[in-house]
Amino acid sequence: MLGLFMVLPVLALYGTDYAGSTPLLLGLALGAYGFSQALLQIPFGMLSDRLGRKPMIALGLLLFALGSVVAATAESVYGLIIGRCLQGGGAIASVIMALVADLTSEQNRTKAMAAIGASIGLSFSVALVLGPVITGIAGLSGIFWFTAVFALLGLVVLFKLIPDPGSAETAQREAGAVAALLGQTLKHRDLLRLDWGIFCLHFVLMASFVVVPVMLEADLGLARERHWQVYLPLLTLAFVAMVPFMLLAERHRKIKTVFLGAIALLAAMLVALIWWQRDLVLALTALFLFFMAFNLLEATLPSLMSKVAPAGTKGTAAGIYSTSQFLGAFAGGAGGGALMQFGGPHWVFGCGAAVVVSWLAVAAFMRPPRFLTSVWVPLGDADLTAMKSRMLGLSGVEEVVIIEDERAAYLKVDNRLFDRSSVDQLQQ
Repeated sequence: MLGLFMVLPVLALYGTDYAGSTPLLLGLALGAYGFSQALLQIPFGMLSDRLGRKPMIALGLLLFALGSVVAATAESVYGLIIGRCLQGGGAIASVIMALVADLTSEQNRTKAMAAIGASIGLSFSVALVLGPVITGIAGLSGIFWFTAVFALLGLVVLFKLIPDPGSAETAQREAGAVAALLGQTLKHRDLLRLDWGIFCLHFVLMASFVVVPVMLEADLGLARERHWQVYLPLLTLAFVAMVPFMLLAERHRKIKTVFLGAIALLAAMLVALIWWQRDLVLALTALFLFFMAFNLLEATLPSLMSKVAPAGTKGTAAGIYSTSQFLGAFAGGAGGGALMQFGGPHWVFGCGAAVVVSWLAVAAFMRPPRFLTSVWVPLGDADLTAMKSRMLGLSGVEEVVIIEDERAAYLKVDNRLFDRSSVDQLQQ
C-alpha cells in the first residue's frame, strides 16, 4: 500500500513529462490500479482456499513487482497506465486477511486485523510525505523502482518469517468471501450503504489528488520538492485531532453521530476548497479538516461493516467492501482527471462534494449499529440443533448461525455481557 499511495502527491505534477499525457490520462493512471484490484480481490481470496495462501500472495507480489518495473521504465502515459494496472493485479489484501485468520487464535484475531488496518493508515500518511522526497531525488520512476524492491522484499518476509498456515476451512466464512453468500450479502441494505460510503470516500480521495498537488504549486506557490513539509504536519495534526472522536464513537457508542458528522465535514471542506484554493492559510485549514475527516471515516467504516455484517458473513461482506473501495479509487482517478481536463479544479471539488452529499443522504437512514462482535465456535460431535438453542440462551448472545459442513457456529455477541467460558461449559 505504501508503493500505491506514494504516487498520489506527485503524479499530477511529474506525470506531465510522459509522452501523450493529459489530465484525463494522468487521472486514469492514478486510479488504474483500483480497476484490477476490484476485479481480482474476491477471486484471489477464493483461489487461496484451494491453492493455498502463500502461493497466491507470492503471485500477487510478483505481479505488483512486474507492474512497478513496467511503470518505472514507461516513457509514455499509456505505459504508465499499463504498469499501474499490473500493480493492481497484486490483489492480495483479502488473502492476507485470510492468512491472518489462519495464524491467529480467535481471541487475538480482532487485534491482528486492527493492526493491519492501522498499518494501512500509517502507510497512507508516510506515503504522502515520502512520495515528494523520493521523486525530488530520483524522479517519478524512482518511486516505482523503490516499490518493486519492496515487493521482492515482501517475498522474503512471506517465505522466511511467516509460518505456514494449517487448514483454512474453519476460517473461511469470517476471513474470506464465500460465493454462496454473495447474493445474500448484496441484499443487505446497511452493508450496501457502507459499500457506497467507501466507494465515495476513495472516489473523492483520488479525484482530489488530481488537483491538490497542482494547487499547492501553482496557486499557493509551494515548490513541489517541499510539499512533504505541508503533508507531514497536516497529517500528524489530523491524526491527533481524530483520536477523541474515535474514542467518542467507540467507547461512548456515538458511532453514527460521529460518522455522519465526519461525512458532512468532508463535503464542507470540498466546497470550501472551491473558494479557498488561492489563500494559503484557508486552503491549508481546509486540507487539515479534509484529512481529519478522511482518516476518521477510513477508520470508522471497517468497524461499522464488522458490526453490521450478520454472523458468518463478515468475510464476504469485507470482500464486497474492498471491491467497492478499489472501484471508487478507479472511478475517482479517471473521473477526476476528466473533470480537471474539461472543467477545471472547481469541477473536481464540486463533483466530489456532490458525491459525498449523496453518501450523507444514504447514510442518514442507516440504523444505529449494535456494538456486537463475531465469535467462531467449533462444535465437534455436539448436537447442532440443541447447541444453537443453548447458545441463544446465553447472556450477551444476539445471533447464532450453525454451519453443518464446518461443524461450527458463528455468533454475534455483546462483549459487555458475553462470557466465552459459558460457551465452553456447554460443550463439556
